[in-house]
Amino acid sequence: MTRERPRSTRLRAGQKPRRGDDEGVVGLFRRAAGGYGFVRPAEALPGDRSTDIHVTAADSLDAASGDTVRVRLSQSRDVRRPGPAGEIIEVVKRRTTRFVGSYIAKASSGWVQIDGTAFARPVAVGDPGAKGVSEGDKLVVEMVRFPTRLRDGEGVVVEVLGRAGDVGVDTQTVIHEFGLPGPFPEAALEDARRQAELFDETVPADRRDLTQRTIITIDPVDARDFDDAISLEKVERGHWLLGVHIADVSHFVREGAPLDQEARARGTSVYLPDRVIPMIPEVVSNNLASLQPDRVRYAKTCWIEFTAEGVPVHSAVEPSAIKSCRRFAYEEVDLFLADPSTRAVEMTDEVRALLGQMRDLARILRSRRMARGALQLEMPEVKIDLDRDGRVAGAHVVENTESHQIIEEFMLAANEAVAGALAAAEAGFLRRIHPAPDLRKLRQLTEFVTELGFEVDSLESRFELQRLLDMARGRPEEHAVHYAVLRSLSRAAYGPQEDGHYALASDCYCHFTSPIRRYPDLTIHRALEAIAKGRRPPADGLVQLGAECSDLERRAEAAERELVKLKLLLFLSSRIGTEMDAVVTGVEAFGLFVQGLALPAEGLVPLASLPDDTYRYDRASHSLSGRRLGQSYRLGDRVHVAVDRVDLDRRELNFRLVDGHARRGKRPAKTLSPPAKNRGRGQPAKPRGRPVKGSRKRSRRL
Repeated sequence: MTRERPRSTRLRAGQKPRRGDDEGVVGLFRRAAGGYGFVRPAEALPGDRSTDIHVTAADSLDAASGDTVRVRLSQSRDVRRPGPAGEIIEVVKRRTTRFVGSYIAKASSGWVQIDGTAFARPVAVGDPGAKGVSEGDKLVVEMVRFPTRLRDGEGVVVEVLGRAGDVGVDTQTVIHEFGLPGPFPEAALEDARRQAELFDETVPADRRDLTQRTIITIDPVDARDFDDAISLEKVERGHWLLGVHIADVSHFVREGAPLDQEARARGTSVYLPDRVIPMIPEVVSNNLASLQPDRVRYAKTCWIEFTAEGVPVHSAVEPSAIKSCRRFAYEEVDLFLADPSTRAVEMTDEVRALLGQMRDLARILRSRRMARGALQLEMPEVKIDLDRDGRVAGAHVVENTESHQIIEEFMLAANEAVAGALAAAEAGFLRRIHPAPDLRKLRQLTEFVTELGFEVDSLESRFELQRLLDMARGRPEEHAVHYAVLRSLSRAAYGPQEDGHYALASDCYCHFTSPIRRYPDLTIHRALEAIAKGRRPPADGLVQLGAECSDLERRAEAAERELVKLKLLLFLSSRIGTEMDAVVTGVEAFGLFVQGLALPAEGLVPLASLPDDTYRYDRASHSLSGRRLGQSYRLGDRVHVAVDRVDLDRRELNFRLVDGHARRGKRPAKTLSPPAKNRGRGQPAKPRGRPVKGSRKRSRRL
């Protein structure tokens, strides 16, 4: 039975958990490959690792990674880890009892090696012959007895996923590993069918008829759910009138109905490389609520009036009916933006004018947003390329083009306008909050980038952070710097707290624009409906709901990353020896972490595979230097590597250096970028990329 967490206060950064507490310290356990692990106290500040409690393998009981445990504090017995230490005295709550692994036959016994590094030894299973299991099959195992240092674990085979390497088995592995939802229950499907039967394309009297307006959508080329559309026109005094038309999902998903219950349980759609696990059944998400071209569709329209300089002066939200006159893929819009006179993309003169106006306003809004201190992190997004049979054909990095940036700016503006309207009505609602970073972490970041050669003032200023990101953009150290900045920031989450959004430099922000794929957006639509009817939306339960939605979002993102990694490993497992250029993304005493340039796979170059020498690891400069040969390696260096080893079960990739030499660019100069207060705000680079099936239009991290 799960116990309630004892009451306690949140720990300050660097504050040690209290010793001598009979209740112990409750926290989340993460086990390392070596058997030991760390417990992060429940009261620790977000992102703060200084209070993590080290637990040896002998003191970890049968806890698995992700379990909530109770720890008794003790004196550290390891001089290399002077921080808090302890022993686990109770597993309070299991993260899961189901795991995925590969079947191993030993004599007359059956064993399963659980994927990853959480369990060093295989787990014994009962009679696998009952399910026709063969050597190497991927299985779902229900853990009956968790392993300890002194005894093996024991499990029961629940499901056979198929042969490792077969198409789709990797996807099923991740779905089970992360507990992602399966098919919709019949009650939710029946609710969706009923909504489809009730809907027709007449415009109700209580909705504003916008079906004659010039309205367009811009989405990935293979998107099926179109949840936002745009209109824009010049009005009096040179002002802009922006219309952001969002699918009125709340019309079809009534609060408390089976559709709503299932949507809340899922929290978000999950975008995997080869499929989408939707939050709402396709009959609604891809049909009724989707803003398809030349179809009358219900929407909630957010009107925002801007001055010629992009200053918002008025906004309003109303129920509407729209008819999109053109569906664009991002690539088509990018062709137009590169050459507005192009005839390669067919469109009317009205739509051509609209796209030009959208480009102009988005650039103005982006410039204003940067001027107020918003941060633009350029983290590479890896997309998997699949052939017709669903097998991995390669991968590439996709980054935002200007067409993406146009839509992004308008969605940000609408989200901010809606949040402001709800706040003005004194309504409780789920905000998208992003607390200011911990000052200690910013000081650590300052030390890190200074050691890389970037001369910066205090990064406690968001404008200095912004200047640092600009300095790093396009340089070999870009990935390391942007990743370090990301690590120093808190994680965005949902909640009713009035904490603002640090990265966006916004005091009041929410998610309104994607109700098809995010449950928090659906709650915002309902809050707007309540206010329009003269009611105050209920605020009870928002803290819990925000925590649930945040957890489900993180699960989805983790599953997406893990499957991308697994598919890349599967692709490379048959290409041992393949050479590629790569960049050093991390330096440790045991080797180099590198990422391919053409194929964005990340792996380790072990120290043993470097040219024969005695190497000195310099933490300050993030480098490895050979004492005899003088060859050194540091963050951002370009190297030529070959695929050396792929371990699919442990999900590890090792490279080896081909020529042993590193190519590096010049160190950043003091004059590389002028001070923030004097620097112009130009547009960031606009790399090209191709969306793939199931890809999201924009990052959910904001």
